[in-house]
Amino acid sequence: MAFFPLDEIDCVLLDLDGTLLDKYFDDYFWEHLVPEKYAEKFDVTFGEAKKQLLEKYKAHEGTLNWTDLDFWSRELGLDIPAMKEQIKHLIEVHPHVEEFLGMLKHSGKKIYLVTNAHYKAVEIKFRKTGIGGYFDHVLASWEVGAAKENMAFWEEARKRLGFRNERTAFIDDTVAILRTARQFGIKYLYLKGKAASRTVTRKKKESHDFQIVTDFKELMK
Repeated sequence: MAFFPLDEIDCVLLDLDGTLLDKYFDDYFWEHLVPEKYAEKFDVTFGEAKKQLLEKYKAHEGTLNWTDLDFWSRELGLDIPAMKEQIKHLIEVHPHVEEFLGMLKHSGKKIYLVTNAHYKAVEIKFRKTGIGGYFDHVLASWEVGAAKENMAFWEEARKRLGFRNERTAFIDDTVAILRTARQFGIKYLYLKGKAASRTVTRKKKESHDFQIVTDFKELMK
């Protein structure tokens, strides 16, 4: 069980997709709905569409293009934001997230969303879940000009948000991002153990020495 020393933490940085929200929505969108619409538009099989899209996805992984909905609309010839709206009923908050956010707010902690997600995706998800009101500020990589995997994001984040590394916690579902945050010097780092409800929970050996959060109720004890 993850240890969360609330008294030693002034600021909590939180990722969105896979951390606070069930990543099933995004997995289904990019792995099923987009290939389906792409196959229809370009008259190829679903399998061929997935193959072509996987190559395109990999070419931009870890860059600002990766989560830029307008970029993918241009790149794929599809209205990506409109397609996300079509399946927004699949957007769900992970268990006990709202209770955790409420506890942080009640304890007087600063709560910042730090995300690679495009602002249009964030708006859709906030409208569906209603969790936007918990955050003191939302900082997105498109606004900073660097993805969270890059040190430049964290340098700019500290300038804009004013947190102290030694009094800050960060929770994310991506190991590469947590490694960058560790290199930057953020003290309390946590890996969300089950990003999508339909995947297997990460085991300790897969944690890369980060504390694993399986359920947010663990951080409220």
